[in-house]
Amino acid sequence: MTRQLLASVRALLLATVVLGLAYPLLMTGFAQVVVPSRADGSLVTSAGGTVVGSSLIGQGFVDADGAPLPQYFQSRPSAGDWDGAASGGSNLGPSSPELADAVASRRSEVASFNGVPESAVPDDAVTTSASGLDPGISPAYAAIQVDRVAAARGVSPSEVQALVSAATHGRDLGFIGAPFVDVLDLNLALDRAFG
Repeated sequence: MTRQLLASVRALLLATVVLGLAYPLLMTGFAQVVVPSRADGSLVTSAGGTVVGSSLIGQGFVDADGAPLPQYFQSRPSAGDWDGAASGGSNLGPSSPELADAVASRRSEVASFNGVPESAVPDDAVTTSASGLDPGISPAYAAIQVDRVAAARGVSPSEVQALVSAATHGRDLGFIGAPFVDVLDLNLALDRAFG
């Protein structure tokens, strides 16, 4: 019995060293060589060199009280207030009255904030993603925000629309996924272009 116990302990220690230390270090080193920006978290920096976010994680563009800032495009709602440690959906199903009430309330708020009818508000403007941290929005959601952002910045909607077009990504390989607008990239472009 002692022999079996010692063999089990040796196997556990070997597996811990190989799978818990050596393999992660090897993969981290490989990633640093092959795709260093992704290995470091796909961090995005401002013109001044300050880290302002990650291209993989959505964030809120709100004031200290949580109110959306009119000069910025807004991301999808987040079930965890864009906290990476609280990633996850709301776990409310399609028949949930709580979800229906939240969607109706958000639809009204988004329509009012952007000065559009509720029927123009796309679904991604009122529903959270599975992770709650989606970095992109649909072109339709970006489109209803153009006039508001242009007015808040004192520029023409066509100037803002040009930046939206530049921040819009198509389907991967031409057929995978849906087109989306990178909100962080777009808002940084707004700051660079219009201050």
